[in-house]
Amino acid sequence: MPEKNKSETVKPKIKPGSKSTMVSKTEPKAESKSERLESGFYTRDVLTVAPELLGKFLVRKLPSGELLKYRITETEAYRGVEDTACHAKAGKTKRTAVMFEEGGRSYIYLCYGIHYLLNIVTGEREVPQAALIRGVDGFDGPAKLTKAMQIGKELNAIDLTESDEMWIEDDGFVPEFFTTKRIGINYATEPYKSIEWRYVLKNK
Repeated sequence: MPEKNKSETVKPKIKPGSKSTMVSKTEPKAESKSERLESGFYTRDVLTVAPELLGKFLVRKLPSGELLKYRITETEAYRGVEDTACHAKAGKTKRTAVMFEEGGRSYIYLCYGIHYLLNIVTGEREVPQAALIRGVDGFDGPAKLTKAMQIGKELNAIDLTESDEMWIEDDGFVPEFFTTKRIGINYATEPYKSIEWRYVLKNK
């Protein structure tokens, strides 16, 4: 969470990770229908959810009725109060309260006073975690995608399993990906500054 913010201690199982992590690639069948992700997908650990969000569709229904739908190509995991790159490191505040909710809600905040960034809350209630959506097909960068998809503060804390304004769908596509250090967190301390919790679709 490029930027800032102790309550219950969450002890992450740190796995520094290899330089490159791959999973098998399964192309979706032509007739595949995508389905909205349900609560069970989100209420798992962010280190499981963040990479599994790759290849899923981020869907935004605009006030006009127009439907925007893009595959997610890049995510980052932010995990608990001990993760010094995570906003939850300062505990539950008005801004971070949604991170302490059960997984499946959106966490949207303003970065540098001009860009909205979209995060997906994961895990169990009172265990603050979130996956930052860093890119989708055609839009590399978390600020570019929110601007293109008209995602702003008004969508903060919505339930992605029920909202008719924004949600995530799965059509069965399981992509190859690699891992790297997270971006824009120079203020974080080790091992969190260097841990490979950024997941990027291969050949995106």
